[in-house]
Amino acid sequence: MKISEIEVYILGGPEDARPHWVSHFPVPAANELLVVLHSDAGVSGFGLGSSNGSLEKTAQMFRDGLREIIIGADALAPERLYEELIALTWQPVAAEKGWSKSEIVLASAAVDIAMWDILGKQSGLPLYRLLGGHRDAVPCYVTCGYYREGKDLDELREEMQMLKSQGHRAFKAKIGALSLEQDMQRLHVIRDVIGDAAELMIDVNCGWDLTTALAAVKRLPEVNPRWLEEPLHWYDDRRLLKLLAQKTDIPLSAGESESNAHGCRALLEEQAIQILQFDCTRMGGFTMGRKLAALAELNHVAVAPHHDCFIHAHIVAANPAGLIVESFTDPERDPLQAELFQDPPLIADGMLQLKNAPGLGLTLRDDTIEKYGKRIL
Repeated sequence: MKISEIEVYILGGPEDARPHWVSHFPVPAANELLVVLHSDAGVSGFGLGSSNGSLEKTAQMFRDGLREIIIGADALAPERLYEELIALTWQPVAAEKGWSKSEIVLASAAVDIAMWDILGKQSGLPLYRLLGGHRDAVPCYVTCGYYREGKDLDELREEMQMLKSQGHRAFKAKIGALSLEQDMQRLHVIRDVIGDAAELMIDVNCGWDLTTALAAVKRLPEVNPRWLEEPLHWYDDRRLLKLLAQKTDIPLSAGESESNAHGCRALLEEQAIQILQFDCTRMGGFTMGRKLAALAELNHVAVAPHHDCFIHAHIVAANPAGLIVESFTDPERDPLQAELFQDPPLIADGMLQLKNAPGLGLTLRDDTIEKYGKRIL
């Protein structure tokens, strides 16, 4: 059973007149590399690669030689193809063609997820069962509280009331762009709306230095946070996180900004975090994601992957270390979660219920691809 054909698309949301900002950069409404692999046995699978930056060069790699490497590969051997693609990062062809390491890593992630989708469909099993089958429903939180031009506390309150009405029981709020006092005001509004029983996670997106973070962890218990995510500047995600962890009882989380699994491993080796947040769509796919989940379990660290809840639910459901998945149920923030799939898994009362359909258990909507997609190959 061989890979016989490839389709590649860039999926992008509409331009936002009021972009959603985290502590120091805006996030796109949608920005995904969609790779569809077809096999000579008639079984197809798809994978997604996500990025905050342009995906044009990554997508063009498939037209510039990546397709020829993938065509003919064993469709039931994702580990083998993943190793072959990652090896391009240290081979002359990358320099000859102008392929950057980050572009290869992201492309290989999308291809790997598509390979696992095929493997699951061919085996007749949903991936969460093929990967371990620890459970078939996982907790789910919604990310919210972005900064937007003109957004005041009243608008923040309305946003939280809308998300609470959707049935969420856990919420992750963005902070770090304003003074600590101003951000505490925002967090108190959020806690007031969601109530004391709901879980509240706090995400700084690498926006603080250690001095600010140390001051913040003295104030944050006022709103009873479940975790504090990426509190320190990007280069602090290991040793300085450990220093901060020694000064607070709030669990620290990180991992989404790591460019490879070895960076995530270093977070565990430094004993810097209690929650690992790798992103299979940014690096590693399921081939590396399942290894990181097992490594986290052995190090008594929980797993809460970044982004793409319908994909990462398989990792979280498969392993005892799986904690929760991240969702975006405000279609203005992420229209793809709402529109990309036919009959997606149900999110209700704070839980995502996985389906028994084989592979990813997801069916792409052609009209959504046409609406948001640009075909590259």
